[in-house]
Amino acid sequence: MGNKILLVEDDQNFGDVLRSYLEMHDYDVTLATDGEAGVEAFKKGSFDLCISDVMMPKKDGFSLAEDVRKIDKNTPIIFLTARNQREDVLKGYQIGADDYITKPFDTELLLYKIKAILQRSAVVEDEEQEQFKISNMFFDSVLRQLRVGDNEYKLSPKENELLKMLAVYENDLMPRELALTKIWRDDNYFTSRSMDVYIAKLRKYLKADEDVEILNIHGEGFRLVVKNKVSE
Repeated sequence: MGNKILLVEDDQNFGDVLRSYLEMHDYDVTLATDGEAGVEAFKKGSFDLCISDVMMPKKDGFSLAEDVRKIDKNTPIIFLTARNQREDVLKGYQIGADDYITKPFDTELLLYKIKAILQRSAVVEDEEQEQFKISNMFFDSVLRQLRVGDNEYKLSPKENELLKMLAVYENDLMPRELALTKIWRDDNYFTSRSMDVYIAKLRKYLKADEDVEILNIHGEGFRLVVKNKVSE
């Protein structure tokens, strides 16, 4: 078995099916059927990822995530929910969720998200990486310095935070709500427009490197894409 996953799902049948599906793809899955049992399982075990339903008896997914964060602030969390309310999504990200999937969902999409989150966790523990070399771009997030080819830029604090998050999510989707919640502390019309302005500034800086591009994924977020990157 591979990475260890804590699955917290109060629908026993759905939980059993999802656990079996993940085990088929070489994940070691522990299933808990309510929030309190999930917290107890997390205390006793060592997990690479927590997947939790939101609406559960005894303790909901948000409360569970808060307890998990008190024990270990680095373990990635994915929320599963039948609700798709913007307030719930924002609350999940504010607590520290890494992703949010609305039921019913494509199981292949869940596998992709799990793989991407685990890869990020392996490379960047608690976003502690400070320097990034991507194609012809060198970025030092401590000094807020960006070098693209022969051009050097001193980034503003928000430019710096945004580029760092994009670099952490290199070639993967950086969710819009997550960036707004972490950097601007809110997701509303004005903060969203502000982020778009900063994305436009970063695109201008990166123009000198034809192999690096920031793509807008409509309604979802952004991707820092390295066009000539060879898959390992």
